[in-house]
Amino acid sequence: MSHDDARQTSRRDVLKGAVAASLASAALPAATEAREPLGRLSAAPGSSTVISAENQLPGAKDWQLTRVKLDKSGGYRSSVIEGYCSKQSVAAGEEIEFFVSTAPAAKFQIEIFRMGYYGGRGARLVETLGPLDGAPQPVPEIGPNRVRECRWPAAAKLTIPKSWRSGVYLGRLTTLTNADGSDVAGGSGYWQSYVVFVVRDDRPADVLFQVSDNTWQAYNRWPDDFSLYTHPEGAHHPGVAVSFDRPYARYPQIVEAPQSVGSGEFLLWEYPLCYWLEEHGYDVTYCTNHDMLRRAEPLRTKAVLSVGHDEYWDVRQYETLQNAVREGVSILFLSANTAYMVSPFTQAASGAADRIITRTASFGPLSEEETKAYGHMMGPFPSAGPDEALLVGARTTVPFNGGGDWICAKPEHWMFAGTGMKKGDAVPGLVGWEYHGDPAKIDGLEVVGEGTVLSGGVRPGHWTATIYPGPRGNFVFNASTIWWAQGLAAPPGHMLPWSHWSRPHGPDERVQRITHNLVRRAIAREA
Repeated sequence: MSHDDARQTSRRDVLKGAVAASLASAALPAATEAREPLGRLSAAPGSSTVISAENQLPGAKDWQLTRVKLDKSGGYRSSVIEGYCSKQSVAAGEEIEFFVSTAPAAKFQIEIFRMGYYGGRGARLVETLGPLDGAPQPVPEIGPNRVRECRWPAAAKLTIPKSWRSGVYLGRLTTLTNADGSDVAGGSGYWQSYVVFVVRDDRPADVLFQVSDNTWQAYNRWPDDFSLYTHPEGAHHPGVAVSFDRPYARYPQIVEAPQSVGSGEFLLWEYPLCYWLEEHGYDVTYCTNHDMLRRAEPLRTKAVLSVGHDEYWDVRQYETLQNAVREGVSILFLSANTAYMVSPFTQAASGAADRIITRTASFGPLSEEETKAYGHMMGPFPSAGPDEALLVGARTTVPFNGGGDWICAKPEHWMFAGTGMKKGDAVPGLVGWEYHGDPAKIDGLEVVGEGTVLSGGVRPGHWTATIYPGPRGNFVFNASTIWWAQGLAAPPGHMLPWSHWSRPHGPDERVQRITHNLVRRAIAREA
């Protein structure tokens, strides 16, 4: 629900034995704690070498956007060069299409980078397509439910090589020359933007990193203020849809980051976790929100990570993860505002499946007090989905947004082992710009962090981080902040956000150690 106040295969044979007791008791081995300093733990022994080997390959010296040109000051699109992909995710051996518009007509290239660690460079160049012929493409008419669906011809097609590892891939679009061969922009240089997609696989892995691309699209204002929140009659007007068949515009809130144009929200909230996991050699594979429609998707892994701003879910995603917990998979909600709005997938006008999402309802209900104070902000949406707190451990409460410190509430819990944290110790500014509160009534649930956020710098809200045991030695952790990944790494191309008079301070050894403890506990479980 993130907006400012004004706009307002199955895994069956799993570890048997005690659950709640095992989660509440022993920390990581003392010998390991003594050997490994804060923040420098490696992946658990026995982890796959797939990601470690991938990150030994040469990193790219130049993958970021250097020259970005928006259509106007304060605008959202970069019509000089922009594009989108035919699929949210694609498997090796499958084809993906790239749709690109250049205005004026120009030659361009697409450099494709896999995002990771790569010796600290953050990305690896895997393919260059071009030079290609670009031309201006039409802005689509406004369709039913205010949707904008592009029907551009494919500028390039690529069959994903079998050698490409699962990951988040950025395609950097760069103009080369005008159509007549002259320099672009009258000889003053080139222009750039991104496209973004996920390469998925189906191999067993320790960790499944789910990007939050439904939410990226919900807030995407391309071409000129057309997101789920920009209906002329109000931010929560019903019957508004958005399409994946359009470029990602400049990100419109919390941080000014024009160098991220075309990449959704990945570089803003999720990239530091990707970088950190691969730096430490964790056996990680990647998927999109859409991939979670498949019930078996998380069952090939030991831990699922929900990352950043993960607000918009199809109810089938909820059911998939609820089932995963029953089957023994741990979930780490390193995110906030999670599973807040019900957004079913529907097909595009072209007939392509699952390319449109529409906001139809909220998941759990507001409390009586919240309804009285803030119910008008939610507009006409019913509570038609399951209660997100019964999966996440807590729910989005109002005020929806704010910032504050992440405060340790239960230092004796195993997740704090090796951090040196005491009750009341704080990680400055880590909570924001949205959070979870009101813990669910789940057997064995523990509040491990809690404190106050201030919305607008003045209006208080209460956040709670929680953990509860699953039925098969697994667990579910809720970090209660969109900014958890900001405490893990500061990779190239990433900028710290600022919102509500609060901001995270960047990598913190205690956040790194807590995350190591959580991930290592999850993947150490027998499978």
